[in-house]
Amino acid sequence: MSRRWVEQLHSSHPRYEQAAARLHDVLRRAALHELHRRRALLPSLAGPELDDVAQQCAHDAMLNVLARIDDFQGLSRFTTWAYKFVIFEVSSKLARHTWQRLPPSRTDPEWAELPDMAAGVRPGEQAENRERLGVLRNAIEQDLTPRQREVFVAIALNDVPIDVLALQLDSNRNAIYKNLFDARRKLRGCLAGAGYPLTDEEAQA
Repeated sequence: MSRRWVEQLHSSHPRYEQAAARLHDVLRRAALHELHRRRALLPSLAGPELDDVAQQCAHDAMLNVLARIDDFQGLSRFTTWAYKFVIFEVSSKLARHTWQRLPPSRTDPEWAELPDMAAGVRPGEQAENRERLGVLRNAIEQDLTPRQREVFVAIALNDVPIDVLALQLDSNRNAIYKNLFDARRKLRGCLAGAGYPLTDEEAQA
């Protein structure tokens, strides 16, 4: 079955259009399932908007699958391999939605929404927390390289699996870990430079 998928998804195949339509439907249903599974991350996403995001995820995932069809090595079922692209697209779009819902003017930011930077915050420090979050936001936007920002937001903000991210970015686990390590080091340096040094416990997170 996997071999048939690969054969028919080459544009020269006479059944390409039918196979592409089937693939898009499979990816759309997978995107809907993944979006429903992650609804807690963005409960306001529902109805037509949810369906539209699923369609976008399926479309983008399908473009990536078709572009990399010859990379499929048959180590898993074809649909399992293709699902990884959907999972990445869902994770990426939810990450962007989540990031947009953290505007600089937010009056009571939750540190839990920025994993790895949440530890050690004591009650009663709301003003300091807001300032610290502002420094962190600016550092993410201005001090990280585009790749470091992409990796940090995907993994730290939306828990994208490293293997999925490596596949989508045409990279590998070691390179992704290196980008994440460098991003965290820069962010910690920016926080320390602004007067918010991390404790030993936080630095090891």
